[in-house]
Amino acid sequence: MKRHAGAVLLFLALPAAASAQAVAALNPLYQDIKRNLIESAEQMPEADYSFKPTPEVRSFGQIIGHVANSSYAICATAKGEKSPNTEDFEKTTSKAALVAAIKAGLAYCDDAFTWADAKFTGSAELFGMNLTRMGWLMLEETHDNEHNGNLVTYFRLKGMIPPSSKRS
Repeated sequence: MKRHAGAVLLFLALPAAASAQAVAALNPLYQDIKRNLIESAEQMPEADYSFKPTPEVRSFGQIIGHVANSSYAICATAKGEKSPNTEDFEKTTSKAALVAAIKAGLAYCDDAFTWADAKFTGSAELFGMNLTRMGWLMLEETHDNEHNGNLVTYFRLKGMIPPSSKRS
């Protein structure tokens, strides 16, 4: 987690002219968190998709749905286009549907993490924030890491080893 936070701080300090280099550095971190999220969605048994450590927080499945929803919203904003997502995956309860949703939501972001300089001009607004296109990609990666941390905790509470720890 420290390497992700350090990378984000570094990218915040980079001038706009370094955007292509920044996204080239951000892409491997994004691919890593994408892998962790997809493997987490696949690994958790369907019966545990409704698991909540406390009543006030999202269930495991709701977090997977939330990440799918937000990936579409954030990456559409970064791309300067309308999100193709028309569903609220936080309301989806089927593991198969949620695994497909998170895979599709994250795949929608893939091409943005390989852009050249010209794509980084301008800014966009979402959630009451106005960020550069690079800023939105950074938010996507950090948001995914935030929720991966939630999922790791859920795995541990269930006595399971999360995918990222299995590879360590």
